[in-house]
Amino acid sequence: MQDASFVFMESVATPMQIGGLYVYDPAQAPNGEPNEEAVLQYFDERLHLAPMMRKKLVRVPLDSDYPYWIDDPDFDLEYHVRRIALPKPADLETLRTIAARIFARPLDLQRPLWETTVIEGLNNVRGVPEGSFAVLTKMHHAAVDGASGMQMVEILHDLEQTPPPVPRPTTSWQPGTAPSDAELMLRSTANHMMNPVRFAETVVRQMGDFPTRVRQTIETMAGARAAGTGYSVVPRTRFGGLVSAQRVVGLVRVPLDEIRAARKVVPGATVNDAVLAICGGGIRRYLEAKNELNRKSLIVMAPVNLRGSAETASGGNQVGALFVPIGTHIADPVERLRAVLAETQSSKAIVDAVDARAMTDYSRFVPAFTAAMAGRLMSNLAAAPQMAFNLTITNVPGPQVPLYFMGAPMVTSVGLAPLSHGMGLIMPITSYNGELSIGFTSCRDMMPDPEFFSTCIYESFQEFAQMTSAAK
Repeated sequence: MQDASFVFMESVATPMQIGGLYVYDPAQAPNGEPNEEAVLQYFDERLHLAPMMRKKLVRVPLDSDYPYWIDDPDFDLEYHVRRIALPKPADLETLRTIAARIFARPLDLQRPLWETTVIEGLNNVRGVPEGSFAVLTKMHHAAVDGASGMQMVEILHDLEQTPPPVPRPTTSWQPGTAPSDAELMLRSTANHMMNPVRFAETVVRQMGDFPTRVRQTIETMAGARAAGTGYSVVPRTRFGGLVSAQRVVGLVRVPLDEIRAARKVVPGATVNDAVLAICGGGIRRYLEAKNELNRKSLIVMAPVNLRGSAETASGGNQVGALFVPIGTHIADPVERLRAVLAETQSSKAIVDAVDARAMTDYSRFVPAFTAAMAGRLMSNLAAAPQMAFNLTITNVPGPQVPLYFMGAPMVTSVGLAPLSHGMGLIMPITSYNGELSIGFTSCRDMMPDPEFFSTCIYESFQEFAQMTSAAK
């Protein structure tokens, strides 16, 4: 149901796709900058490692069931892998603008739901070696979430500059036969007939813990109220309206070790707590400069990976959520971090008590037609809905060793993420090889000055770095 909801919510203004912009230095690659033929061959050799890249969605007539994934009999690799060059002067602003335009364009729902664009000519981009190139990836949120998307990125990279050849499958790929509408309806009918059995199995599986879960939830929420933490009123901001189809993207790069040091100023705080507090400080600076700072804290939705250890390679979406005030109303960075720590602990306790995994299990039994109608309503609203949060901040840890794309070492990366009406700002946080990338995607109408927003985030980070130095 989670996967399909992103299809049902799709609109021209709200394409539901995630991705990343990865920058490489070809000067350090054995063969220099790769040509188009080499890039296509590179992808072709690895497609079998990610079967989802050859699959497309088919919707059941009348949305009587959720869409099914099938092999694309007309799969065309050249459609999915593109190549462009930046127009001169090819500076950071040009790269951000081109990346935002590419990312804003919706994916073709009649094809496998991914695209990759190789961007050449990064000759005047601050903080990037001259002559670098970038790879921008787009994957539909119906196919991946942040955690499974990171695994797909790892499939396309090597841990060595000159790795051994990728093992090839023993047989060439052959697509399965596409089902007819009649077959889809028959499959849908069989699925509906089994739903009562699956629902009963889910209830029985959860029933043993149900009384304990109810008691834990009541006690945890009561404790949160007594401590002054937990859910509060969501303030209105410029990011809460209807979003346009235009996007802006940005990136702030900071040393991961300095974040690790900053979180130790408040005992018990995690790296994620420190990141939330830094983002809260940056957003505070931005809104204060616009004379729009609210006396109540903005609330973020922080996705939580619900996969077990045996499910790490699975695709699709298996996520819960924490709802956390990030202290945008608190000027002092130490007090903000302390407040964020209290809020994340409270939110995690509530999620554990409610059992978010159980909730996603039950969501599978929402009728597809109902989910489709709700998605269409959300994508065609004449006014922005009142969301249960202001923005999303998602932190997906990445590899702490160098990665190579066709022998070229990765210099840096930034996550890209979807917006929805009522949520015009999302901040994907990733880490790589000792660096933390604080990215953001927003609506151009809501954030006409992404460079200034980047400055606000970086100044908030510097505030935490100075706080760390003073504590030594």
